[in-house]
Amino acid sequence: MAPPVTGRRLTLSTTFTILAGAYLLLASTISVVLAAVLEHPWWAILVAPALLLPLLYYHVRRAFSPMRSLFRALAGTVASYRDGDFSFGLSWHAKNELGDLVDAHNDLGDALREQRIALVQRELLLDTMVQHTPVAMVLVDPHHRVVHGNLAARKLLGDGKRLEGQSFEEILDRSPDALREALQRGGDGMFTVGDAEHEEIYHLSRRSFRLNGRKHELLLLRQLTAELRRQEVQTWKKVIRVISHELNNSLAPIASLAHSGAELVKRGQYERLPNALATIEDRARHLEGFIRDYARFAKLPAPRLESVEWKRFIAQLHSQVEFAYEGADEPGIGRFDAAQLSQCLLNLLKNAHESGSAHGDVTLALKRLPESWRIEVLDRGSGMNEAVLANALLPFYSTKRHGTGLGLALAREIAEAHGGRIALLNRQGGGLCVAMTLPA
Repeated sequence: MAPPVTGRRLTLSTTFTILAGAYLLLASTISVVLAAVLEHPWWAILVAPALLLPLLYYHVRRAFSPMRSLFRALAGTVASYRDGDFSFGLSWHAKNELGDLVDAHNDLGDALREQRIALVQRELLLDTMVQHTPVAMVLVDPHHRVVHGNLAARKLLGDGKRLEGQSFEEILDRSPDALREALQRGGDGMFTVGDAEHEEIYHLSRRSFRLNGRKHELLLLRQLTAELRRQEVQTWKKVIRVISHELNNSLAPIASLAHSGAELVKRGQYERLPNALATIEDRARHLEGFIRDYARFAKLPAPRLESVEWKRFIAQLHSQVEFAYEGADEPGIGRFDAAQLSQCLLNLLKNAHESGSAHGDVTLALKRLPESWRIEVLDRGSGMNEAVLANALLPFYSTKRHGTGLGLALAREIAEAHGGRIALLNRQGGGLCVAMTLPA
């Protein structure tokens, strides 16, 4: 093949054109010479190409032999890529279309190689994380065979041995009864293993998905004992702090006034006794109410659902606390525990009046949704900042100086016991909206 012209690229079509032109020129020359010598022009026209065809075949084959080798190499590297081997590369020094093809092929191999390395690294990282997570993870195939079990799963279900390939039913036969019962119930849930002295609490999560076109199930078993006990201890500490604070706030002045009353009796200063006794009575009643509220929260019974006419229920509320009503004149019949919901809404309405809102701006709104009732208690007070909104529904959380932190928490308990929910949000223009949703 002729060398490329300096500064220009010699394409394959140009190479073939030059080679064919050269042989045609040579054949024409030989034909003219033979025609002049043999005096038979038509013989010359037939003899010259016949003599040059083998030579033309040889040179064409020789010119295109490197290309054939390149095509075989390309086929081999493509087969290697298909098998996941990206370590091969090609070399082609000519500056033509094949050179462009080789460069593009090598760039593809480099990109695939880098992606493969990144993928392997991510797989190693993921496998390390899965193996060393404290959550037991078990992947089960459609035939109920374990495809994968991490170290925590081996420790929990296999005495430290590998679980892959084993029948999941056989593994469950060797597992605690509580785990089998939790799986039979279906869905997510919690179960307890062990006795009272060595009790372990677990949360079971189940997720189904398709892997390689086949349905698999992933089981996650998370031990909650330490976390729940830590939260339980923190909750009890908070309860004790709140109760101690309230008891001290009441008992300290009661003790002090009782001592002062005794001194007044000794001195014969009886005219000051009624004031001291009234203060003692006030603090004692406050303490009584505080303890009663805690007992009510701790002993909230399951709601006794019954059909209640909303109009009559709202009228009874209106007789106990002032508010404006928004809703239908004849809203219909609801199904709830009237005593519990009345207690809940009275607390919410009283909070609305204590928010700094004008009495006329405290509103109770009732709306019928397709499958539920929505009750809103609205005010135009100061509202709540983000921190208070995030914690206001938690037990024992209060921003009031003498608050117990149980009013909103009790409302949440009542709503959730009815199968509903409660939410707090600030209103545009100021004020708070307490929205409660109950099943219809």
